[in-house]
Parts: sequence; C-alpha cells; structure tokens
Amino acid sequence: MSPQRREIRSGYIEWSKLRSGARYNLATSDILHFPLSELPVRIEDLEITGSSAYGYKPLLERLSAKAKVPVENIVHSQGTSMANHLAMAALIEPGDEVLIEDPSYEALVSTAEYLGAKIRRFPRKFESGFQMDPREVERSITPRTRLIVITNLHNPTGVRAPDAAMRIVGEIARSLGAHVLVDEVYEEACFDAPAKSAFPASIIFVPCQSAWTGPRPIFTSFRRNRSASASWPSDTR
Repeated sequence: MSPQRREIRSGYIEWSKLRSGARYNLATSDILHFPLSELPVRIEDLEITGSSAYGYKPLLERLSAKAKVPVENIVHSQGTSMANHLAMAALIEPGDEVLIEDPSYEALVSTAEYLGAKIRRFPRKFESGFQMDPREVERSITPRTRLIVITNLHNPTGVRAPDAAMRIVGEIARSLGAHVLVDEVYEEACFDAPAKSAFPASIIFVPCQSAWTGPRPIFTSFRRNRSASASWPSDTR
C-alpha cells in the first residue's frame, strides 16, 4: 500500500466518534451501553464459542432468516461502514471508476478513495426533493464505471428511492457490467411503508444494512449473489 493511501482519512468518521457530543446525538450510530450484569440470564447462557471460521454460526443463521437468503450469501461486519468497505474492496480494483450520489454519506466517498477508485458524482437535487433520478445516473455514468453507490433511505435526507427507479439504475449498471452498492443502514427507519431491500430486485445489487431481531440491533451485514460477484473466491464469504 502506498504512503498516499495510508494517509487517507475520513474526517467525518473521526469527528463523529471523537468530537461530536450532544444530548441527542444523531452523528453516530452507536447504541446505549448495557452491562452484562443487567441481562436476565446466567453467564453460561451467554456462551458464544464454537465453529466460527466465517462468523458465529447462530448469528449467520439469524441474519439469513431475517434477510431471506442462504447463509452463504451473508457477510457480517461490525458496522455498516465496514460492510461498505468490504463490499467495495471485493467489487473494485485500484483505478476503477465509481459513481457516487451527491450529497451522500462521507465515508462512502473516503472508502472509495482509500481503495484507489476514480470517483465521479451524480446529483440528488434539492429542487426535486433529493429523489434519485435514473436520468442523472445515466448522464454521469461512463463505460469505465464499475460500481454505482447509493443510499436508501438517502443519507443525509432520509428520502426513499422508488422501486421503479432502483430497477432502472440496476439495468443501467447491468448494461455496462457494473454493480450497484446500496447502503441500507436506515432501511428499517421507513415507517410509512414496509422496508424493502434491493437484494431481490437483481443480482446487480449488493446491499449493506443493519440487521435487527426485535428491539436490539445485532450485527451489520451485506448480502451477495454469487452470480453477481466473480470477484469473491467461491470458498470465502
């Protein structure tokens, strides 16, 4: 890794983790700390040892059931930012072109920069309520684009992309042999309609999201379809 790449940092992530402070802090995605001593269980009930070559098996099974995809399509990580990093690292090579919405979550841009991508942006305009317009994607994409990156719900505005628009963007990506990375960390904050992941829509989509099993979050995962992911060795997840 070159010295230049080692020096790339995410100013937003550093600020949100180390310098943001407020009674109601929306800059971080942490949850309140909870002492193990307050859990209504015995210590032996918390046993989590066992086979974990590619992750803790019961956790993978829970994520698989929640996402309604096979266990081998699940990769879990500690946080969606890390899931985004893993997905990008698997999908692009240094010098590849990545098309990212604007405005967007800062860590998506800095991660692509860290991985050596050439970054292009497509606008989500204030005048159109920050909706994702496939025409803007089509105007901004080039034959060199290997990955389109979007957030749904949109970060930072919370706007939900219509299913029809997602399908059109998927077809645009398919026509160029590209993929679409969808950061779905706020998917379950969509209260006016059931949450709907991009994963079933097309093998072109690689969603990353926080997984929930009731009132408490567990881990973050991204889902992959083997047909769409030649960059993953067949024996790794």
